[in-house]
Amino acid sequence: MITLDGLTKVFPAPDGGDPVVALDGIDLHVEPGRIHGIVGRSGAGKSTLIRCLTGLEKPTRGRVEVGGTDIASLEGAALRAARRNIGMVFQHANLLDSRTAAQNIGHPLEIAGASRAQREQRVAELVELVGLQGRERNHPAQLSGGQIQRVGIARGLAAEPKVLLCDEPTSALDPSTTRQILRLIRDLRERLGITVVIITHEMSVVREICDDVTLLENGRITQSGSLLEVAADPHGPLSAELIPLPPVPTGIDATVINCDYGDSETLRTSEDLVRLAEQHAAEATIVAGTIETIGGRQVGRVQLALRPIGAEAASGIGREQLAQLLGELEDRGVVAREVVA
Repeated sequence: MITLDGLTKVFPAPDGGDPVVALDGIDLHVEPGRIHGIVGRSGAGKSTLIRCLTGLEKPTRGRVEVGGTDIASLEGAALRAARRNIGMVFQHANLLDSRTAAQNIGHPLEIAGASRAQREQRVAELVELVGLQGRERNHPAQLSGGQIQRVGIARGLAAEPKVLLCDEPTSALDPSTTRQILRLIRDLRERLGITVVIITHEMSVVREICDDVTLLENGRITQSGSLLEVAADPHGPLSAELIPLPPVPTGIDATVINCDYGDSETLRTSEDLVRLAEQHAAEATIVAGTIETIGGRQVGRVQLALRPIGAEAASGIGREQLAQLLGELEDRGVVAREVVA
């Protein structure tokens, strides 16, 4: 559905200095019907990427293909027609205060020249689709933050696009409303079969809704793949952010190790790690951890406190015993390392 091939965007420096490379050779393919997250810190190139996807910015080099159409090659009426296949949802819906919710939803259709009857029919469908029944005649000042975002989503779907681009759609919402909006986006994908791209800095959004995720850093892709692949890769830059490890408790008289698992074919749960430690004569206690179920598979980062089995006093395990355990964990696809105080 979306293919970026060597996408590069260079901005000239305003003071005549070195040009700014906002996007540097981006290659990315988003399959139809998937929810794809684009993450990265401020300045990574996320905003420039979304502007290139909508044709608001022309690439310096490369292709931007949406639904088989090279957006970067279009101008004028052809570009406006292609944009109707791309819906946009923003962090702030920026509704027209003088218009009702229904009128805001129908505004893109009015601009496109749809008849009043066509607009009214489509708006009625969208109001039901996003759960705004009874709020059609309310103005933005009479709506909650979640309801305003629902209006924004409905407006983005007005022209029946094949792709929905969401730019930080939940960052201004409270956690409960965020979950509701994410469920709505996921339900819309299921009901309409649309492809969704979410630009976000919130890893909780990625965990909750995305099928795939791409990390941008300094205008380049540093990691991309399915959510399970990325989360289960302990060497990748996104794993620790998707599954953060809480601080280790203090005052533990034991050998403490960190274990990142999920890529292992034989050790798939924290209980598996405990049982393997016991095979090396070590009593293992989970003292901290973050565990997520992604794609039906458990992925986690845990800290284990290791003590000799049967030891009368609390103490850590021997160095040779620890080396053997760490070696077997590594052989089985678990990244394990000792935590040194």
